[in-house]
Amino acid sequence: MTGTESDGSTSAPTRAAVRDRLDRVTDPELDRSIVALDYVDRIEIDGARVAVEFTLPTAWCSPAFAWMMAVDARDEVESLPTVETARITLDEHMHETEINRGVNDRLSFAEAFPDADGDVAAVRAELDEKARVARQYEAVEALLEAGLDPAAIVDLRRRDLEGLDADTTADSADGADETVAVFVRDRSFAVTAPAAPIERYLEKARETALVSDPDDRLFRTPEGEPIDPESFDLVHQRGRLATVNMSSQGGICDGLREAREGRLEKPADD
Repeated sequence: MTGTESDGSTSAPTRAAVRDRLDRVTDPELDRSIVALDYVDRIEIDGARVAVEFTLPTAWCSPAFAWMMAVDARDEVESLPTVETARITLDEHMHETEINRGVNDRLSFAEAFPDADGDVAAVRAELDEKARVARQYEAVEALLEAGLDPAAIVDLRRRDLEGLDADTTADSADGADETVAVFVRDRSFAVTAPAAPIERYLEKARETALVSDPDDRLFRTPEGEPIDPESFDLVHQRGRLATVNMSSQGGICDGLREAREGRLEKPADD
């Protein structure tokens, strides 16, 4: 059964609230929401228990990537105050048995895949860095379009931004038209830029522990170092390549998903 969240603690979660939490879960390779990617097949709510089923574009998608999405989905849904437990089911995947058992039994990846070569945490860290670089490119593009020059951009600190919502999530549609004030030249003047790409970047920069203090430089090289003004074009080009790579992978996944749905689609009854 479903209910409302008007009191924030005693009623069952709404389907919209669950989808909102799932919208925060990204495909780690594509850095796109699993809701936007249409991976989520079913949400069932029974009081304080929630069940979520999802399917990936192919049956052979990386088990590490699938594991991350399943764990993140479980944790995000269980972050709702009205949810006690979330059961996550991955369908039509060659490792669905290990993943479903491991995630729902609260096992570690190593316990679920004792023969796996490598640590899923290291894979997640590598993909987070790739996503940070791609998101930085989009944020810097927004600042260039707002009129800032490279020298001003590489010198920006977190404290130079005003009007950002620290709780905004990467794929939230709320506030898509909002702007942020960006102060430069020792706060002698400010320009206005779209908030969404900058908030998306900051979310990943915080997750990768690069921007946490108000005095931290806002943008970094892919290796995490401050950007020298003379190196701006090269660093920005590397960000563009990361963005193109993710976009290409996303196009491939979209095609694979459409083909799979076509194969699995049942003929209409006469």
